[in-house]
Amino acid sequence: MKIVIGADPFAYSLKRELLKHLGKRQFEILDADNFSNEPYFNVGQKAAKLVANRSADCGILLCGTGAGMSIVANKIAGVRAVCVESVFAAKKAKTINNANVITMGAMIVGPAMACDMTDAWIDSKFTEGFPGLEGFLNDALNSVKKIDLENRKA
Repeated sequence: MKIVIGADPFAYSLKRELLKHLGKRQFEILDADNFSNEPYFNVGQKAAKLVANRSADCGILLCGTGAGMSIVANKIAGVRAVCVESVFAAKKAKTINNANVITMGAMIVGPAMACDMTDAWIDSKFTEGFPGLEGFLNDALNSVKKIDLENRKA
């Protein structure tokens, strides 16, 4: 699996910890910022485009709160970014919404929690744990994709 990771300067310490953790799991990592002091809106857009054009399978974006990165990433067609603050939320971001990007805030979550959240999201599958609701969740995902396409044309 190829994962793009990006952070603004507020989240570099959290990014370093996640890079170590992801390295132990032997994922291929693309670094969207290379610790270049880029603002969140530049890093988020660059990383989200890599997910949207399938140069990366998924993305993890970090800033002070996670909110700014989520807003920016969701501006890119084909990206479904969710700002997560718990293991539960990270898992559900994948199983319910099939999020292909998660965002986190370095002011909110510590390194151990960030690693656990990342694992929960990566290791979960869309519709997992929702027997009988797979059709609904797939229809909902397709409806969100349709809304995305319609609004990109406007």
